[in-house]
This record gives sequence, C-alpha cells and structure tokens, in this order.
Amino acid sequence: MTTAAEILGLYTGKPEQRWDGKAPSAIRKNRVGGSVFVTETGISDDQQADLEVHGGPEKALHHYPSEHYADWAELFGTDGFAYEPGTFGENISSHGFTEADLCIGDVFAVGSVRLQIAQGRQPCWKLNLHTSNPALAANFQKTGKTGWYYRVLQTGHIQEGAAMTLVERPCPDWNLRNVIMARFNPRLDSATALALANLPELAAPWRASFAKKADPDYLEDTSRRLPGG
Repeated sequence: MTTAAEILGLYTGKPEQRWDGKAPSAIRKNRVGGSVFVTETGISDDQQADLEVHGGPEKALHHYPSEHYADWAELFGTDGFAYEPGTFGENISSHGFTEADLCIGDVFAVGSVRLQIAQGRQPCWKLNLHTSNPALAANFQKTGKTGWYYRVLQTGHIQEGAAMTLVERPCPDWNLRNVIMARFNPRLDSATALALANLPELAAPWRASFAKKADPDYLEDTSRRLPGG
C-alpha cells in the first residue's frame, strides 16, 4: 500500500445561492496559493453553507485523490463538466494514494500539522447539480470513490506541494474503501455493522449509522439525499 502523497492543490469556498429553490452551497471551491492555516475546523478561509451536515471537527477537511478524475471523465465524458482536481468540493487534492491504500484512523504528518481520517464522504444532490450530472452521487457510492474527511489533531500551516506521510495506523483491519462500501451497503451483516459502530476512531455520525445498520430490519432511505427529492 502507498502511504505517502503530494498535495497538488488546496481549495476554499464560500456559500453561494446557485440553484433556484435549493439551499445555498459552498461546493464550488477556488484554488489558493502558498501557505494556508489549518484550524481544528479546517482551512481558516473555508466556509460551509449547512453546518448541520458539513464542516465541524469531524469534517474539518475533505480530501479527494486526483487519480479518480480520469475514471469519471472516461465514464461520463467532459462535454458537460471538466473532471479535474479541485472540482468536487474538496479542500485537498493529491497524488499518491486513494481510499484503497488507507485505513480509518490513519494519521498523516504535513509539516507540523497532524490529520486523522475520520470518515468517508456521504455524497448528496448538490454534487449532482454542481457537476450537471444527475448520476454522479449514486456512482460515488457505488464505486467507493468518495474521498474522505479529516479531523485535525494538530493545527498549523500546510501548502501546495507538501508531502503527506503516514505516521500512525491504529486500525489496520479497517481499510478505508471497505468501510465506505460498508456504509452504503444495504445488506451489511450485523457483526460488521456493530464492530464499526464501536470503532472509536470513526466519526460519531458514521458510528451512529452503523449502529442502525446492525438491526437486520433497518432500511436506510436515501431518496432525499441522492437526487435531492
């Protein structure tokens, strides 16, 4: 497994009213040059529109590996949207590792900053509208190519071109891609769901979701989140 990567770009955004009759969104990010300061809730200049479902200490930074963009461009073409790094609302774009190389709880050093993987991304209808692709959020889930969120263990400055290096792996049995796929598996076995519900390194909202999935009769309703119905 590859456990080091180079930061290709850092991105921040502010809430915008982009779609009639829909809530504002800060999914459109702009590339920032030089050094940025990372607080316990993310890059200091970054903002979120809906703090109930975005942002906060368990979603301080969203990381999306640049390697996936070629797959999306091949699948959907680029006539309607340019599938390139920085366009999915991420704060960090990198080259070097993807979800399959990492684990829940992995801790990375970026200069003096320490970041820990807390959860995967749970895609919603805003991703579809942002890319003008009504199938993208569902395909994020289907493939597990969602990117992931960090909690910030140590604040400080990071910059484009810096190396991210794995320094701690407390949960080697919980591969990140496997956990993401489990989160969206409607037929997940109860034992796996219960184990993840009690994994302290996993963000609290995902632990709560796995606790529900431990009930074999539970069926998650994604009809509002994915298409925005």
